[in-house]
Amino acid sequence: MKKKTTPLRVAPSGVIPHSFLPQLIIFLLFSVATLAAGPKDKTIKGKITDSENGSALPGVNVIVKGTSQGTSSNSDGNYEINVNDNSAVLVFSFVGYEKVEVPVGDRTTVDVTLKVDSKSMDEVVVIGYGTVRKSDLTGSVGAIKGEKLLDRQATNVAQSLQGRIPGVDVAVNSSAPGYQPRVRIRGVGSINSSLEPLYVIDGIVGVSNPNLLNPNDIESLEVLKDASATAIYGARGANGVIIITTKRGKSGTTQISYDVWGSYITPASRLGTLSADEFMQVYNTAYDNAAKFDEQGFKDGKYVRNLPANFPNLFDANGKPKYNTDWEKEIYKPTWAQNHELAVRGGGEKSAYSISVGYTDQGGLMRNSNLTRYSAKLTLDNDATKWLKVGGSIFINKALIKEVDGGSGGLNVPRMVFEAVPILPIKYPDGSWGRNKDWPGMEGGENPVRIADQRTQTNPRTEILGSLYSNIKFTPDLSLRTNYSYELRFDKNNFYSGRDLNALSADQKGSASISANNEFYWQFENYFNYNKTIGDHNISALLGLSWQKRSWENFGVTAQNFIDDFWGWHNINVGNTLVKPNSSDQEWSLNSYFGRLNYSFKDRYLLTFTGRYDGASKFGVNNKYAFFPSAAIAWNVTNEEFLKSNATLTNLKIRASYGKTGNQEIGQYASQQFLGTSDVLLGGSRQTFVWRSSFGNPDLRWEYTNQLDIGADIGLFNNRIDLTFDYYKKVTKDLLLNAPIPWSTGLGSVTQNIGSVQNTGIEIGVNSRNISTEKFTWSTNVAFSANKNKILKLGRNGDDIFPGPNFLGNTNILRIGHAIGTLWGYRRLGTWGTAEADEAAKYNRLPGDLKWEDINKDGKIDGKDETIIGRSYPKWNLNVSNTFQLGKFDLSFDIRIVMGVNTVNATKHSVEDRQAIASSSRSVLNAWTPENQNTHIAQIRHYNAGYDTHMDDWWVEDGSFIRGQNIVLGYSLPTKFGKVNFQRLRIYASAQNFFLIDNYSGYDPEALTGFGGQLNANMEFFQYPRPRTYNLGLNIVF
Repeated sequence: MKKKTTPLRVAPSGVIPHSFLPQLIIFLLFSVATLAAGPKDKTIKGKITDSENGSALPGVNVIVKGTSQGTSSNSDGNYEINVNDNSAVLVFSFVGYEKVEVPVGDRTTVDVTLKVDSKSMDEVVVIGYGTVRKSDLTGSVGAIKGEKLLDRQATNVAQSLQGRIPGVDVAVNSSAPGYQPRVRIRGVGSINSSLEPLYVIDGIVGVSNPNLLNPNDIESLEVLKDASATAIYGARGANGVIIITTKRGKSGTTQISYDVWGSYITPASRLGTLSADEFMQVYNTAYDNAAKFDEQGFKDGKYVRNLPANFPNLFDANGKPKYNTDWEKEIYKPTWAQNHELAVRGGGEKSAYSISVGYTDQGGLMRNSNLTRYSAKLTLDNDATKWLKVGGSIFINKALIKEVDGGSGGLNVPRMVFEAVPILPIKYPDGSWGRNKDWPGMEGGENPVRIADQRTQTNPRTEILGSLYSNIKFTPDLSLRTNYSYELRFDKNNFYSGRDLNALSADQKGSASISANNEFYWQFENYFNYNKTIGDHNISALLGLSWQKRSWENFGVTAQNFIDDFWGWHNINVGNTLVKPNSSDQEWSLNSYFGRLNYSFKDRYLLTFTGRYDGASKFGVNNKYAFFPSAAIAWNVTNEEFLKSNATLTNLKIRASYGKTGNQEIGQYASQQFLGTSDVLLGGSRQTFVWRSSFGNPDLRWEYTNQLDIGADIGLFNNRIDLTFDYYKKVTKDLLLNAPIPWSTGLGSVTQNIGSVQNTGIEIGVNSRNISTEKFTWSTNVAFSANKNKILKLGRNGDDIFPGPNFLGNTNILRIGHAIGTLWGYRRLGTWGTAEADEAAKYNRLPGDLKWEDINKDGKIDGKDETIIGRSYPKWNLNVSNTFQLGKFDLSFDIRIVMGVNTVNATKHSVEDRQAIASSSRSVLNAWTPENQNTHIAQIRHYNAGYDTHMDDWWVEDGSFIRGQNIVLGYSLPTKFGKVNFQRLRIYASAQNFFLIDNYSGYDPEALTGFGGQLNANMEFFQYPRPRTYNLGLNIVF
């Protein structure tokens, strides 16, 4: 009988008919059952501990040998993994410990103890265009692993780096959103060029804004300090190099992590402003003393004080102020911040990936300031074949910074905090704003709250970093890496100042501006890597070439005379007066050839030769190219036979290096002749003419640095104590200075290479495991550095140079034999007393006036009595970190000590010497009186009656301090909740800037200035205060 079959019928819509679904389900169930009948996985569990003290080891990699299947141990050291059969072998590996392979057999529990690797010093360190074992390193390189950076809840890389590595100085003095700290490596090596180090992120050289990275994304951070390490970057390596490697996926396991923290941010200190009663006391005293200091003006009726009775809106019937506004508290208020990052990383046998997204919302201490940032990062790596690996990454950062006019000087918010009159309200009952002009005779503009609310500025910013690479392996010893990278940056600045903001934009009836800057950088690099071991000899070599180019264009437009504040910058054409637009575009390029040769004999004797040949568009036609070589030697003494069995000295390496690097961070067209334009009235009409604004210099060349480094790496007691020591001497030559030329040329100076400066110093780093038991561990890290700066050559004749001057006069001096940043001014001896009236008269002074030292004894005070009064850079600094772990609790804290430095409190210029035209600081309550003559503050008088102020050592204060940098208390929760297993589940609380011991009278001795650059590195003029931050956070890893 012929068997009847039923054909498969497909519905007209293309959907399988319902009659077939039962058959399909039976087929799928049968398939699953068949698979289930095959070989079954079995689950292996276990715990991984330290063989020395029995403590649990979290984060140990566990992989089934010969496969990509893997996992890692959780915070309790426990792991769980599936294997196919009893023949499987588990491989356990962890940085600093010996790798262990264990056959599974018929066991389901495999506990493992790992021994500390006697060669744990051989951890991999990232250097320029490659990596090297730490034991093979001949240069001076400081390294931090990414997990160490997470101790601090920082929103940028530089803050995470502060105090971690000897020789790296990070100054953070502001809580302004989007603020970038100042970073210096091994002193100050230039007067006019940038001192910022070169940042390299995932091979992208010279990233303009490294702080766009979220510290959670960082795998490791290396600081290259000596010439052996930095010469591979040639013309861009003189200021040191910071290499940042971000996290990428790894084959064998998928890891999901979520980090979140929230912060409460509050001013670390308040200086206090005059109360309303104190202000009236100072105000009346100033008028009472006017007759003494300006007798004729007083007789002529020049000084007419305001009487409370004439201002019923400000004073009651008894003459008491109605208002007592504390402007400092109104402007600097506690705020909040939050940060989130979600990351997924993993991979298969031939590929790996990493995806992370982040969100940051950071409020500023200053009213109406804020930073909002979104970020995303993707990396892909693929072993396309046995000889070809390809990959790439892209990082996108989008931020919006809302700023308040807080720059140095001017009638900005920080200044008006102290100069706004406290007897005025923020707003009157009728809703109108209080302002200094409501109390006649006062200087200044609107009250600071109104400026913060109505003088608005936003900075939208988008940054994109990307790279593509291929790595071709020709032989096991020879490979070629090709890398194309780019950086895109789009900045915009929107600004509006209201129609009736007195002394700011009222005269223009409102002012709006929009400016934009678009920046594009690309690099294309190809380099060969060769590594060969023959017997006791190892040779590794690098040879490559690089093309780099950065270009940017910017434009801006300003409009004034608005009929209403409604439009602001959003519709700038509403302004009836258009200020001439401006635009510019610039670019520079670099063509380079570079190489490095490493030789090792028996892992004992090491040699490194490095060189880079750079050609830069910035320099004169006669000096476009330069060669930057270096050489280094090292001796691994520990590998000698006579030390191999030494139980105390487990590591000793002595190293030395010498080389040359350059600094190309000058203007793109500094060697070119500049033309300027101006408008003049000719024949009743406006004409534009062109004129030469600067001379070109075809011989302009790099500032270059020759650096000697001698160092040692020491490990004691099985490397429980790890010491590094470095002595360095850096001599920077061909400093760029504006050299004077005859005025007959039409100009007074031209930029030339005519100076040199020397930095010498020592660096000491200590990492120790003080106690290490199963239940308790204690480790300490110490970073110490001391630097001495000295100018060796200056100009053609070695004459002193007074940079500036700025509005304070000559505040610093460049002098051979002294340091850059040397402060200059008078020596204030105090004030003239009544018993010194006759002597004071010789200097045309009265009792109560300031008293300065007559250094040359010529009977007058003038520029010849100015002298050196301080230094802007510290003699030494020290950072001490301690970490404790007791069971599931962990505690760590950092203490930072900076000594031998001065801070210029230039704010005193305005708040101590300008009575009766503005409010003052509380220090004027200690001004000279007949009963209080032992003081450095002059007798209160009207500003127009003998006001006299000069840069002097009263403004130069002790800037040394001891700071509680960071303290963290954490607790690791159980890693299993029901069926959910965690690799890590930790909560923590922390505080930053949790105490400060100093003698400084301002907000913070670690000050930065808006003018003067490296010449006035520690000058404060109405600086944004530094915050104290309290945090709560959670780390989750699946």
